[in-house]
Amino acid sequence: MGDISLLTIILGAVAFFAVGAIWYSVLFGKAWQREVGLSDETIGNANMPLIFGLCFLFELLISTMLAHQFAMTNPSDRGKMMIAIGYGATLMAPAIGINYLYQRRSGKLFAIDAGHFIVGMAAMGAVYALMD
Repeated sequence: MGDISLLTIILGAVAFFAVGAIWYSVLFGKAWQREVGLSDETIGNANMPLIFGLCFLFELLISTMLAHQFAMTNPSDRGKMMIAIGYGATLMAPAIGINYLYQRRSGKLFAIDAGHFIVGMAAMGAVYALMD
């Protein structure tokens, strides 16, 4: 098994978090807010430090799993990108889709959220490709 870099794990999670910050603010913030039915007031009253903190912890968990995958398989940089995007497109997005089918969520919301996971995983994969 190869080495696992704590710095790369953290930077991978930071990259995913940064994608989310951009995705759910300037790119799709208002559309996402409409689709989930949250008002500005509801969002303003949320405990954002807790939400952001837990989100980052989940992204650290994802980054840690990706680090283990790469340590076990030692892929090329291209392989790292393929695996990372593949996780987003073929594991994460379908899992969201299954939940959204039962929750009767819109296809638009699915596209926003699934897109976030695919692009976020691409950003995380790029960190691994650049760092390792």
